[in-house]
Amino acid sequence: MTYPVEIAVRAQAELGEGPTWDAATGRLIWVDILGSRIHTYAPESGRRTVMATEQHVGAAKPRAGGGLVVNLRDGIGLYDAAGAFSWLVHDPVPGRRGNDAAVAPDGALWAGTMRYDEDEVGGSLARVTGDGTASDALGVVACSNGTGWSPDGQLMYYIDSATGRIDVLDFFGERAVHRRPFATIEAGAGTPDGLTVDAEGGVWVALWDGAAVRRYAPDGRLDRTYALPVRRPTACAFGGPGLRDLYVSTARTGLAAPHPLSGSLLVLPDVGRGLPGTAFAG
Repeated sequence: MTYPVEIAVRAQAELGEGPTWDAATGRLIWVDILGSRIHTYAPESGRRTVMATEQHVGAAKPRAGGGLVVNLRDGIGLYDAAGAFSWLVHDPVPGRRGNDAAVAPDGALWAGTMRYDEDEVGGSLARVTGDGTASDALGVVACSNGTGWSPDGQLMYYIDSATGRIDVLDFFGERAVHRRPFATIEAGAGTPDGLTVDAEGGVWVALWDGAAVRRYAPDGRLDRTYALPVRRPTACAFGGPGLRDLYVSTARTGLAAPHPLSGSLLVLPDVGRGLPGTAFAG
């Protein structure tokens, strides 16, 4: 599908990831995992900020009381509104790092990990509550990536990128069960990475090495494909006025000749309507 792709933030992130709309501040939060940076962008003013982290950072999400919760190499950390850091869950595992994460409707963080060598038995998905209680959610996974919830909160969508598909589970707050395939990405179309769910229950996914974002209807049917100029989009999220604009993070890591926009934050204006997010309850 031909559609005008705009540049929200021109950057050269090594591994841009995890765009998240923060309604309380009117800004988009995203990270450069390998660059150990947290970026923010306010569409109305154009204001940008960049904050360095001490470790590779897989995700950064707003907290209910201000500040950020972050999925780092060695566990889950907290930044308060003044920027002071503390550990919520410190769980270092050699060769492993935090990857994508999402906040559930009840305010818990579902945080994924993966091994640097991308071993198929080295990743995990954990549910972390505001008091730091962490519980394993799925057992062993390879590369834990996109996680999101249906508008009624009864379904959870999840991507372990090594499977080449989006899965769906029945969601009961503290647990997600009955995992089954929702949509399979055909060979040659790229690898499913980050996802977001829109107000109609459609599931949007960024295709790593696929140069595209797709929308799947609630019944799993491929609905739309938006071609992108960059080879490695990583994740997507709705933001801006009315949550109508789809922001897409991108990467340049591993590319011998990356497109000039690889590593930038792109935006597809007015392509749908997102769901209001939930801040981390901690």
